[in-house]
Amino acid sequence: MISRIWHGWTTPANAGAYEALLKSEIFVGIQEREIAGYRGIHLLRRNLGDEIEFVTVMWFDSLDAVRAFAGEDYEVAVVPPKARKLLSRFDERSQHYDVRA
Repeated sequence: MISRIWHGWTTPANAGAYEALLKSEIFVGIQEREIAGYRGIHLLRRNLGDEIEFVTVMWFDSLDAVRAFAGEDYEVAVVPPKARKLLSRFDERSQHYDVRA
């Protein structure tokens, strides 16, 4: 199992809209792609005062499944244009970990 972790930050004013976009469009769109080996996504949110941090943790069976989601350069962040408009900054590359337990 592979875990794909990514971070993005918004202003407090954009945090609600960004979270709603993730839940109503982006996560649904990922699910609708029916990627073989995709096992789901978790969303974490943390208030840092002057900005809000979001973390997505995606689960895949293999790096081949990650590539099916993100492309051959699978570490590149997948951030749709609507999301980019709401984010102050974000990881340009995602981190990938072997899940051990």
